[in-house]
Amino acid sequence: MKHLFKITILLITVAFIGCDKTTDSKSNKSSASENLTKYVNPFSGTDYFGHTFPGASLPNALVHLSPDIHTEGWTYAAGYIYQESSIMGFSHTHWSGVGMVNGGEILLMPTVNTKLQIAPGTLENPDKGYRSRFDHENESASPGYYSVLLKDYNVNVELTSTKRAGFHRYTFPKSKDARIILDVGHQIGDMTQGELSSLEIIDNNRIEGIKGAGLGKVYFVAEFSKPFLYYGTFDASYKTPESDGSIFAYKSAEVGDKIGAFVQYHTDQDEQILVKVGISYTSIEGARENLHAEISDWDFDKVRNDADSIWNKELAKIKIKSTEENKEIFYSALYHSLLAQYISQDVDGKYYGSDGKIHVAEDYDFYGSFSCWDTYRTQHPLMTLISPEHVNNYVKSIQAKTENYGWLPAQHFLNMFGEAMVGDHLISVIVDAYFKGYRDYDIEFLYNAMRRKALENPPAPIPHYAGRSGLDFYKEVGYAPIDKVTEAIPNTLELAYDDWCIAQLAKDLGKDDDYKLFMKRAYNYQNVWDDKTQFMRPKKHNGKFLEALGDNKQIIVQEGDHSYYKYFDPLLIGRRPNRHYTESNAWQYIWSVQHDPQGLINLFGSNDAFTSKLDTFFEMSPVVSLPKYVGVVGTIGQYVQGNQPSHHVAYLYNYAGQPWKTQKRARQVTEQMYKIGAGGICGNEDMGSLTSWYILSAMGIYPVTPGSTTYAIGSPILEEATMQLKDGKTFTIKATNTNKENVYIQSATLNGKEFNQTYIDHKEITAGGTLVFQMGNQPNKEWGVSNPGPSMSKK
Repeated sequence: MKHLFKITILLITVAFIGCDKTTDSKSNKSSASENLTKYVNPFSGTDYFGHTFPGASLPNALVHLSPDIHTEGWTYAAGYIYQESSIMGFSHTHWSGVGMVNGGEILLMPTVNTKLQIAPGTLENPDKGYRSRFDHENESASPGYYSVLLKDYNVNVELTSTKRAGFHRYTFPKSKDARIILDVGHQIGDMTQGELSSLEIIDNNRIEGIKGAGLGKVYFVAEFSKPFLYYGTFDASYKTPESDGSIFAYKSAEVGDKIGAFVQYHTDQDEQILVKVGISYTSIEGARENLHAEISDWDFDKVRNDADSIWNKELAKIKIKSTEENKEIFYSALYHSLLAQYISQDVDGKYYGSDGKIHVAEDYDFYGSFSCWDTYRTQHPLMTLISPEHVNNYVKSIQAKTENYGWLPAQHFLNMFGEAMVGDHLISVIVDAYFKGYRDYDIEFLYNAMRRKALENPPAPIPHYAGRSGLDFYKEVGYAPIDKVTEAIPNTLELAYDDWCIAQLAKDLGKDDDYKLFMKRAYNYQNVWDDKTQFMRPKKHNGKFLEALGDNKQIIVQEGDHSYYKYFDPLLIGRRPNRHYTESNAWQYIWSVQHDPQGLINLFGSNDAFTSKLDTFFEMSPVVSLPKYVGVVGTIGQYVQGNQPSHHVAYLYNYAGQPWKTQKRARQVTEQMYKIGAGGICGNEDMGSLTSWYILSAMGIYPVTPGSTTYAIGSPILEEATMQLKDGKTFTIKATNTNKENVYIQSATLNGKEFNQTYIDHKEITAGGTLVFQMGNQPNKEWGVSNPGPSMSKK
């Protein structure tokens, strides 16, 4: 049984000097010297399935060191949820807000217990393993730092990190049974596919090894500040026939699936033992170099203070004036947005390529993962405004992957390619960056890769699923047939958008024939429009729409390896692989024509018909047809802020001559779906996509059509927001008289001149200046009505 020590309050004083930070308590306005990290709540999104993690990390990092509470199932995709009360340990890799159950590599757990336990135990019975109970009252987090008191052991845990290394500080009670468990077998989910891990205890303060992790091997080097008294290994999946045991005292190496190591100490009261862990995706040598380059000594407080300074500099990219509550929501959102892109290269530039070989990123950061179905809409466009130093590196990384793999990837994690999500949206990321002036890469090479993928299936040995789903049918009949292609409607609409992006690039590069070809394909969304029901309706290969559900009972049709729901039901989301739409229904996907809002309006026949459908969309019941789908969260009618296909929809009123309704709905989403505290994000955060939506919308702008250079105007919630831009320039958006009632734009000026349109161009922002909105509580139905944003079609 665990020793249940009397819990004492540990008063750990940390000299937290930072960079001469001061706060003017008499002003709400963020100044250059203000400590902005105090507004960030890393727990935001850890409740109600935001799938964020609260641990220590830097922006654009490889290591994301955080507590794990459970590792099985979608609920625990990030390892941590706020509602639980026991911790398994602290691992070094986590994904921010995705529903993918993965990560959690290289877990450490300090324990104080007479019995050595090598399994974590369960949420229901923590005493069955090494996990410990905790209280939120004794847990805290700030950017780059996390702390918790493990109640069962009376051990205080502190975590901080650099880009490629995690730093642990454990404060122990007086004990002869103080241990640190290193569980190499631990992982969130189970994607190891039978890969074995290994470890070696090198000397009395260092352990090195390799974790077989499914998305590629994770190499680690862990160094301990205090020499081991006792040590050994374990294999939780094996018991020796002689002793019925799986612990191997004084053994210096181990190979297996559920392996680990333990070290033991005699500790004095409040004795601190530190552990620093370097991580690499290339080699143990890479992990060692990462560790020694980034944490050269044992000064935990310096690393923590450096992390705080780095985060303050990043958060200062946007300085706002607003209420204290809005500041917490805003800077917590900005924190998660800036956290979202993960580097994968070592300090010497080496990275594991998509061809299984080691390459070197020369003079740029290599980003191994792009959750682009989520991030192309908001997170990447936001970075083009506030993180210009990284944008070229994103595109260079895409170029390197394409060169290594021989094919342009779509959404992927750690260079493991598979077309899990619909669309081809790295195209959008590239084209958006290109037209916003980021061009430090080989655009001809990338264009040819886009074109090839849009016209051809991948050649062997590249797997067929790496190509565009349903491409042959898309080229043949101009749409993806539901009796041939899963999620056929998105595979038509989203590829039409991607083709529009290619067309814009082709035009700029002087490829006129390609421009005409892809512009023609950009209209393919019209091929699944059903004028009778006014939906984008699933259509078979023979050109007939699916029969309406009516009074029929929904059934699944099986044709060879392909299956689909037989009847069209506008409220049906359903389950993969039978779905007509991606994580959405017909009501939610009808609007996915971001590149041609006017063309969509034309299909409805008039602005009034279009806005009537939009009104119904926001006002109807949020209930969907069975089976229910877990992603239907953050609802306003059938609008779903918790999932990406709805994100631009509130801004479509601008294109139909009713911008005051965009102002109303954008403000409603901003205020209703984003809150303070752990439950403050209304769905999967998805690598910065939901929080970037908030950042942009809170300032009053939104990129409806990435690949275009325009941002739609919404309803700014902040009194003032100043973006720090390239070349020392700033752009300030002011909203005079904004409050919860004053959501409507009465008038506006840009750099002192009248501004009477519902969009602003990227160049107008990056040139620097000031955009001022006068806000009121009644709509001004004259403002902006005659100047909607650009669209592919004309009226």
